[in-house]
Amino acid sequence: MTAERLLSTDEVARRLGVKRATVYAYVSRGLLGSRRNADGKESLFAEPEVEAFAATRRRSGPGAETPATQTGITLIAGGELFYRGHDVPTMARIQPFESVATLLWTGDLGYVALTPDPALRRLGEAVTAPLPPAARLTDRLRLIVAAAAAADPLRFDTSPAAVITTARTMLATMVAALPIRTPDRPGAPSAHPSPGVTAVPPSGVSAVFPPTGPAVVFPLAEALWRRLTTAAPSAVGVATLNAALVLLADHDLAASTLAARVAASTRAHPYAVVGAGLAALDGPLHGAASGLAYRMLSDAVHSGDPVATVSDRLRAGAAAPGFGHPLYPDGDPRARALLEMQRRRPGTGMSSARGGPSSAETTVADLASAMTQRSGIAPNVDFALAAFALLNGMDADAGEAIFAIARTAGWIAHALEEYSDRPSRFRPNGRYAGRLPGAD
Repeated sequence: MTAERLLSTDEVARRLGVKRATVYAYVSRGLLGSRRNADGKESLFAEPEVEAFAATRRRSGPGAETPATQTGITLIAGGELFYRGHDVPTMARIQPFESVATLLWTGDLGYVALTPDPALRRLGEAVTAPLPPAARLTDRLRLIVAAAAAADPLRFDTSPAAVITTARTMLATMVAALPIRTPDRPGAPSAHPSPGVTAVPPSGVSAVFPPTGPAVVFPLAEALWRRLTTAAPSAVGVATLNAALVLLADHDLAASTLAARVAASTRAHPYAVVGAGLAALDGPLHGAASGLAYRMLSDAVHSGDPVATVSDRLRAGAAAPGFGHPLYPDGDPRARALLEMQRRRPGTGMSSARGGPSSAETTVADLASAMTQRSGIAPNVDFALAAFALLNGMDADAGEAIFAIARTAGWIAHALEEYSDRPSRFRPNGRYAGRLPGAD
């Protein structure tokens, strides 16, 4: 029997036509398996698996049997990310999520409040109340969206104005119907206005970080904060959460966005489009990836030895989650922006008494540095999201919930494009590889 041939990282990079860092990114995202050589210093790859992966990439490249999709929403070029021509990391530092959602849906960067429907909020709370304590926030979001759809007799109106109105109410209700963990402080302004009351547009938003101005600058972000952690909201913490929502609002034709567009192509209503996106987001290689990174970071913080934590994972044959991205060989700009904002925040409950970085913050930074220096792979947005959740006392599923709420804005933007295109255009032909009729 012929022994399985193993390829080095350089050989794999040449076969796939990518950089070494991209190969490591494929491994970190679970797309390609690897093992260590005898001295543990080099990654080796099974040749058949590499060939199968290369064939998959060829099928998904030019000439694949998927309809061409022209979009004017998101551009990823030169390692940078843009929404309708606007630099996303820059917007994340200065714009409320509400304004960026409007940009995605209409092309205009203008603030419009997201106000929950009180009846739909009560319905969402009622349908999620029987869920067990172990239910994830995204489990609740799926039920809230489905219940809101059932209660909306006009949900099949896919005219642009109706879709945008539905989206604004749906997004606000998704957040408002989640259980509150941080009660409002006596006398503090509310980030989620009463029914029928329009929130005051942020007037003090500037390029300064930490932000200055009114106590409540990012209404949806503060409302979400109170549902993710028991820690009192701070101006910088809420601003960083708002930034995460902006950074994650869209990412071209990611798997969940493609699922949302397929649903919209059949003229499914906006709630069903979001439901399709939430279903695809549920996988550990997509929206749930930050939860895997959170657990690794939590282990590192509790052990106090980030290098040993990563070493144990590699020794067990598992990849270190939260590193590398095939679209950003030189580093994920979303992660850079989010990690930078977290480094500039003042001390929180996890910081040291002297106001400097806490041991948890130091451990997170050391783990990122060790991976980057050792393998040349920079943290991606899943790592940054996991670090944000961990350092602010949030549970492991918080990052996934942030991702889901943020990406809802993008799914709606893509649905608006799809509603204006030819219906039911996603119908690729399968290549039958099973038993032929009449075969013995």
